[in-house]
Amino acid sequence: MATIQIRIDDGMKAAADSLFSHLGLDTPTAVRMFLAAALETDGIPFAVKRSHDRRPSAELRKAMEDIRLGRGLHGPYTTAEEAVQSMLED
Repeated sequence: MATIQIRIDDGMKAAADSLFSHLGLDTPTAVRMFLAAALETDGIPFAVKRSHDRRPSAELRKAMEDIRLGRGLHGPYTTAEEAVQSMLED
């Protein structure tokens, strides 16, 4: 049996421990699951991309364009109740 030691930020460790605990796991088990998945897929078991390469989906791009051009917008409303009523009517 081998041991792996890594250094990570205390906040990241606490957040990961909490997340895995809510999933019914401990962090060492989650790390073993990651390693098993990497071996099974013969690579990193999720897409690895540079964050600035992410582009919005076509649906999100259309929604952003609609907002810029003022398409499909309702209101203005005087009260929150009017806004909610409008949403319920759609």
